[in-house]
Amino acid sequence: MKILITGACGFVGSCLARELPSVLPGIEIWGLDNFLREGSRANLPNLKSLGVKMVEGDIRRPADLAKIPKVDWVIDCAAEPSVLAGTSGKMSSMDLLDHNLIGTIQMLEFCKQHSAGFILMSTSRVYSIPPLASVPVESVQGAFRPKSFRPEIGLTEKGISEIFPTTPPASLYGTSKRCSELLALEYAEAFGFPVWINRCGVLAGAGQFGRADQGIFSFWIRSWKDKKLLKYIGFDGRGSQVRDCLHPRDLLPLIQKQLQGRKPSDSSDVIDVCICNFSGGAKNSISLAQLSDWCRARFGPHEVGSDPQPRPYDLPWVILDSTRATKLWNWHPKTSLETILSEISDG
Repeated sequence: MKILITGACGFVGSCLARELPSVLPGIEIWGLDNFLREGSRANLPNLKSLGVKMVEGDIRRPADLAKIPKVDWVIDCAAEPSVLAGTSGKMSSMDLLDHNLIGTIQMLEFCKQHSAGFILMSTSRVYSIPPLASVPVESVQGAFRPKSFRPEIGLTEKGISEIFPTTPPASLYGTSKRCSELLALEYAEAFGFPVWINRCGVLAGAGQFGRADQGIFSFWIRSWKDKKLLKYIGFDGRGSQVRDCLHPRDLLPLIQKQLQGRKPSDSSDVIDVCICNFSGGAKNSISLAQLSDWCRARFGPHEVGSDPQPRPYDLPWVILDSTRATKLWNWHPKTSLETILSEISDG
């Protein structure tokens, strides 16, 4: 079996490229990366030493995709991951859509050409912001939790399920990923190749460089360790906002089944069976204030500033409900929160 991993030298792509042969012996992995992200080139020597056939190229350029042979599957990990992308910083809105949407279209055309299956690594940020922002929350031991739940719209005690609204606004980033999901499903129907859409919570572990766009866990731990400026932003400036986290290696049993063409079980009553949430869930969730306590115990004291002014697209509580993944794929997260945090701090 030949597979292509896009964004292969990024955090998620490189983890999958390193680990997939352990669950699929004999697999041939091709990697594509444009190395625009700072630090990504550092992963290149290790991947080459493991036999990954790396191509320097951009998913948006058909000429670069022509360098890749016919493959059986594409795992699309190439994306601009920041929820603020396109609205702040150096990246324009057009650049964001070019990366996250036009790039996906080019990969879907590639799959159409080769009759290859397509796995899209998607995100929790496809879910609509207004209903999440308006959920009444209370702070308990320094962490927000909803005061009530609405299972009928997909807000459960386990988190946000796949039936939760995805209507805009969800940020330009979130909507670009949702559009990619919809186009992937349309291509699958029109051209008859398999598609799986894996919506992930915050992915975290060793090998991240501590930038904010790589997720709050790596950014906070590395910044604390290096005594860099940290600040609680919004929500009264107390750091009660909560996220869950997931190590990408926990996706390996799932992706193994998807690549082998195994069908989900017990899917007769599931709408959009191709779409599932995969996350660490409530057990792997933590607030910024609690993460600060963890860092303080490990690294010693560090001052954290406070700015109660809200920031665009910020939410008080984002935990994904992976019940559907458990039902369809018998999937559970394996790596504990403590292990993930320790791996980041030691990396």
